[in-house]
Amino acid sequence: MSRDIAAGAKTDVRRAELVGRLADTLLADGLAAASLRSLAKASGTSDRMLLYYFPTKEALMTAALVHLADRLETALNAAAAPSRAPSDILFVRVGHQVMDEAFWPYMRLWLEIAARSAAGEATYRDAARAIASGFLDWITRQLEAPADRHAAEAARLFAQVEGLVVLKAAGLDAACHAALG
Repeated sequence: MSRDIAAGAKTDVRRAELVGRLADTLLADGLAAASLRSLAKASGTSDRMLLYYFPTKEALMTAALVHLADRLETALNAAAAPSRAPSDILFVRVGHQVMDEAFWPYMRLWLEIAARSAAGEATYRDAARAIASGFLDWITRQLEAPADRHAAEAARLFAQVEGLVVLKAAGLDAACHAALG
């Protein structure tokens, strides 16, 4: 029995390593390069081994996207202020974070996920919902607003930040800088 537990732990470790490599590949190359074969190659394994650790490509993508969302939340938390802020101050703070070159690969990938969700791809719709909900929750925790306006202010701020991401993706960096003051 202890041999089975050790084997399971080893499998979990290997799976976690693969998820990290898959996440790095998605950040670098985006969803367009996310064929099973290319992901396997980038992970240093075969497509058959990926399917050993993940029952389907959808399960593999979900695991990698959840991992990336966790990484992004960790980075946002590390950069968060120690206290809540009003929406105008929080917009500038978060806006600068998401426009930062270190965050941009996450934002670029987020746009791809959102576009595939809008096209009706179920895997990406679930991922987009989870990522957007997580970011909205994060904003809600950072926001100082009256109780009766808190949810609306958080949603408005989310939309404003997403607008910055779209502007930057369209090459309108000057508009982003103008919006951020």
